[in-house]
Amino acid sequence: MSVVAVIGAQWGDEGKGKIVDMLAEKARYVVRFSGGDNAGHTVVNPYGEFKLHIIPSGVFSTGVTAIIGNGVVVNPAVLIGEMEQLHKSGVATPRLFISDRAHLIMPYHILLDGLEEKARGGRAIGTTGKGIGPAFADKVARLGIRAGDLLDKEAFRERLSAVLGYKNTILTKVYDAAPLSLEDIYNQYCQYADRLAPHINDTTMMLAQALGRHEPILLEGAQGTLLDPDFGTYPYTTSSSPLAGGACLGAGLGPGQVTHIMGVFKAYCTRVGGGPMPTELKDKTGDAIRESGHEYGTTTGRARRCGWFDGVAARFSTRINGFTTAAITRLDVLDELAELRICTGYKLDGQTIDYFPANIAALDKCQPVYEELPGWEKPINDVRKFKDLPPNAQRYVKRLEELTGCPASIISVGMKREQTIIRRKVF
Repeated sequence: MSVVAVIGAQWGDEGKGKIVDMLAEKARYVVRFSGGDNAGHTVVNPYGEFKLHIIPSGVFSTGVTAIIGNGVVVNPAVLIGEMEQLHKSGVATPRLFISDRAHLIMPYHILLDGLEEKARGGRAIGTTGKGIGPAFADKVARLGIRAGDLLDKEAFRERLSAVLGYKNTILTKVYDAAPLSLEDIYNQYCQYADRLAPHINDTTMMLAQALGRHEPILLEGAQGTLLDPDFGTYPYTTSSSPLAGGACLGAGLGPGQVTHIMGVFKAYCTRVGGGPMPTELKDKTGDAIRESGHEYGTTTGRARRCGWFDGVAARFSTRINGFTTAAITRLDVLDELAELRICTGYKLDGQTIDYFPANIAALDKCQPVYEELPGWEKPINDVRKFKDLPPNAQRYVKRLEELTGCPASIISVGMKREQTIIRRKVF
């Protein structure tokens, strides 16, 4: 039995979609365990290029059961739209299931997301406006509506009526907005219920049975460690845990059942939205990395902030997740650079530190301490063995392994499945 968790090790957008798509060929179950459609995975495979926001990347592998776990918040309209797009491309979804415990994103969540962000003014977090934060807030406040509620329309109406009364009070009294219609929302979500009912199930039981049969399970993360609401750059974070611990909670598995934890590190750093990023490059080098790596948000289309690899943040990420192995992605994006830098420490108030501060005011003041390495200045897209990489590329990867404290099993040298160096098998 193998249960492998694939975790974003930075600020998200590390290339997890490709890694999951590859590993799913060896899995029988692929479980998305956190986030919502604020995340985006770009997958390039024989079916084409896909930008998935809610459906697990493992949906492309024959014989794989794809599960949207209880730790995900689901916008039914987005989910159905993705299913239809996959069908048009020849990808069937009869083995796609949604946890009956997964919370739903409702119209008032999206509306409130925009109103709350606008009210923050200059302190806006930079949310995607998809209603993710308000949906998770309602989950904790016990005001949420779950996928399983759609299976009993009478109970669903009663639940919706109670919650909507409260939400309309906030909309009208706090934000001076128009109230939402109970009938409109109820009728629309009943249509979603009819479409999704065959896919809603007790997925924890499905996974328990899979474990009993010793079938391999892949846990698919969204966003990244440094966006975790406990350990990330709070309050510039996401609303659910992207950590390995969150994988267990969001899928319904015990921690002892996870056998491998893979951290996915981009060969440099990127970030979308506000918040500190010590190694950010606001110069021509940052622009060159952005254009070479096509660093624009899968969900929002926003330009990503780009910077050098942050070894301090990487060590922190490895420690709090307990990574047993790593994947390094986008190494090819650095092909044309003559000189590379890696952050090995921070300067804070005149002192050199080697830890990741919890306080964002302190982190915002941190200046990176860099180590310089020579680039390799040649394309590596066609390399399939580590020993065939240019010596400087090998040196760069080995240095990242030293700084993260984690051996790299997979090195990605391009967007396609085959543009990958496999050093150790994970499944």
